[in-house]
Amino acid sequence: MRYISIEDAHSKVKKNELILLDIREPYELDICSIDSVQIPMADVISRINEIPTKSDVAIMCKSGKRAEAMANILITEHEMENVYVLQGGMLAWIKKIDTHLESY
Repeated sequence: MRYISIEDAHSKVKKNELILLDIREPYELDICSIDSVQIPMADVISRINEIPTKSDVAIMCKSGKRAEAMANILITEHEMENVYVLQGGMLAWIKKIDTHLESY
């Protein structure tokens, strides 16, 4: 499994070299969200066609644990080699990139 730091992800997103896939639940998105493809974890497999395959994708959740599980499924069961785990998830993004977002 491959991981990407918050700083590297932020830089790549700004250069359109990376897409963020936010797998948090709708109530979490209501608290805070950033520009990303938003598919709740339970719906990812049924909506797999919405995940870009021609660019790198960083999967994010609140802390990174759910993202690790989902990345593992996408890599091992669906052979998606373009997948990364966003280290530290939304909590790290808030701490290092956008401190104005509400933490939870």
